[in-house]
Amino acid sequence: MENPALERPALAQVNADVNGRQARAHVAATTLTEAVDRLQDRLAERLERLERHWEARRGRTSAVEPHEWRHGDEPTQRPDHFPRPPEERRVVRHKSFSLDRETPDEAAFEMETMDYDFQLFTDLSSGEDSVLYRGGPTGYRLAAVRPPAAPPGDAAVPLTVSEQPAPRLTVDEAKQRLDAAGFPFVFFSDTTTGRGNVLYHRYDGHYGLITPAD
Repeated sequence: MENPALERPALAQVNADVNGRQARAHVAATTLTEAVDRLQDRLAERLERLERHWEARRGRTSAVEPHEWRHGDEPTQRPDHFPRPPEERRVVRHKSFSLDRETPDEAAFEMETMDYDFQLFTDLSSGEDSVLYRGGPTGYRLAAVRPPAAPPGDAAVPLTVSEQPAPRLTVDEAKQRLDAAGFPFVFFSDTTTGRGNVLYHRYDGHYGLITPAD
């Protein structure tokens, strides 16, 4: 698919089912040929990660390799956002589902395998709604509705933890913060439910909203 309004107009995406396990990859490039080439490389990385995961479950290897972080590749691979004016932006997708109860390592695996920018989950040790995302050269960063008293000490991925609780906001307030800050997403505590929500910029210039189902 090509969008002439973007600097890298050619977009390519694939969703794969590997023995019941989902993998996803998407890239942007200047031409469709380049996009397909990049997509093949990116999907191969995710399939390799899945293979390491299954090997680890069989007890043969470590589930997470400390040096697999490739943050420098992200800006060259990610699609560009359509420059839609703020007054035209709407929440056009609202996903609500039961959050996985998992560790930061498992959240990182899910995020990378599915080629997401973040992973919303319930931290297994603290019971708090949390979000994991790429945090600069150190690897990953973890934020929670209520930060844990002590950061996870056994995480295999390079991890820093935000000491600030998630701001308590309405969806409209989250929109204002998202537009003002220029971030790809805002993690917040809903004023009604108290649960962790994520409002994010979609590549079409609109918003997406993720909320826990229970």
